[in-house]
Amino acid sequence: MWAGAVQYFRCPSCRGGGGVTLEAAILEGPAGQIKEGRLACPACRRSYEIRNYIHHFVTGESYASSFGFEWNVHARTQLDKFSGRPITRDRFRETTRWPENLNGQRVLEAGCGAGRFSEVVLDAGAELFSFDLSSAVDANLANNGMRENFTLFQASVYDVPLEEETFDKVFCLGVLQHTPDVKGAFLNLVRFVKPGGQIAVDVYRRTRRTPFIPKYLLRPLTKRLPKSMLYRACRLLVPVLSPLRAAVYRIPVIGYYLHLLLPIACYRESLSSLAERLTREQIREWEILDTFDMYSPEYDNPQMLEAVRAWCEEAGLCDIFVRPGPNGINATATRPPHAATC
Repeated sequence: MWAGAVQYFRCPSCRGGGGVTLEAAILEGPAGQIKEGRLACPACRRSYEIRNYIHHFVTGESYASSFGFEWNVHARTQLDKFSGRPITRDRFRETTRWPENLNGQRVLEAGCGAGRFSEVVLDAGAELFSFDLSSAVDANLANNGMRENFTLFQASVYDVPLEEETFDKVFCLGVLQHTPDVKGAFLNLVRFVKPGGQIAVDVYRRTRRTPFIPKYLLRPLTKRLPKSMLYRACRLLVPVLSPLRAAVYRIPVIGYYLHLLLPIACYRESLSSLAERLTREQIREWEILDTFDMYSPEYDNPQMLEAVRAWCEEAGLCDIFVRPGPNGINATATRPPHAATC
């Protein structure tokens, strides 16, 4: 984080209107990157540590520990600059519908993981503030480095330590369904959008069949397993089950239904467009990562299309566009200027 970004931070404990002050700072580089130090709140006297260029507003990972594990193991798997394919860029553009050039835009990313979307936004020229509840922020720093337009911190989506109505754009992709209160997380993020600014999110989609999907029948057990044990099981089983699932899928008429009984992520051949864009080794790593991601999170709360649209309306947003997407439901909307109403 560069020293000039301190002005946008607020104490998440008391929300002191006067902001926070930088203390005992060690700065490096021409951009004034803060390597070590602390942010102190004059109002409540709490302080928050800065370690290795990352601001920490939480002391642990809480319910997000599985994501800290997976994104530090698979730190590079889904980043375009390592895969050599614009898979993440394409998903970001499809979900947000934002322009490719974001120069002059201040953007907030909630739930950054290893930084796959951070890379896209930074390359688009935006000033990016990015956070995660888990230790995945370490992987993000390693992947995207220290840039003058990049501020990285560890915080909760329910206690974002920033000044409200500060950002031209706010996005949260692949995260909301893994929070304990999905609607509450969304409504909280809206507070940080400037009047006239935009918000873009996605969330898993719930249908009448969702409770009976094998993944949800197994999760009560798998999410309680030690993360290292579950991950080892994924590394052993996925390479065996994936070609079997792809073969079953090709059986006429009944193949579509039978392949669902092998509840793993499978991106081979006709099961996914990724098969045409990645090498076989890359596909295997995506399958292992996404299978672990299916079974390890503490929370997995898919939503209905109508519910997501209702959240946008309750938040007073305009230009609401809610539709099915590759990750379930995509939603984009605009916060109206103070003088306007929808």
